[in-house]
Amino acid sequence: MTMLEFFFDLSSPWTYLGFTNVQPLVERTGARLVLRPILVGGVFNAVNQDLYKQRENMDSPRMRHNAKALKDWAAFTGVTMNFPSAYHPAKSIHAMRMATALETDQPALQRFAKAAFEAYFGRAENLDDPDVLVAAANAAGLDGAAIRASSVTDEIKTRLRANTDEVIARGGFGSPTLFVDGDDMYFGNDQLPLVELALKRRKG
Repeated sequence: MTMLEFFFDLSSPWTYLGFTNVQPLVERTGARLVLRPILVGGVFNAVNQDLYKQRENMDSPRMRHNAKALKDWAAFTGVTMNFPSAYHPAKSIHAMRMATALETDQPALQRFAKAAFEAYFGRAENLDDPDVLVAAANAAGLDGAAIRASSVTDEIKTRLRANTDEVIARGGFGSPTLFVDGDDMYFGNDQLPLVELALKRRKG
């Protein structure tokens, strides 16, 4: 079975779209999806600092078009995207530590990620508020308090840093970054058709 790694940060609207759109893709191709939590701010600081300069002028033609494209993709995907909200840009350290605490339980991580995305982008709640994250986990049928407690351990903090360092070392520069069978990298929601083509080629 072909493996599709999905390195992600819950604070990214394009990642929410990619997370939503990758689900039917893996069903069609039979690939094994593996979610890998990262801190996208750490990635930007290491290898993509130019992005901060671009965001200084949100009224530039490029940024205005990016906002339009985001809305168009959300409508096409059927995703409620209340973005930007009062909490943008969001700090995601608490959210991504909780996601990392679930990394070894991929079905649980899937449910938590979906609930957290919906809380931040759907209901415009504060992604940096542990109480919001615990409530999202509970709503997904998980034990939010237990996940939160696990997320503040040194083991989880170290694992999240390691995931972030790993995606940088493998050539990643943002979220979502995807790898087909470990060595074939793709970036962003817009490249999912290419991901599907690669998965079908590998499947033969």
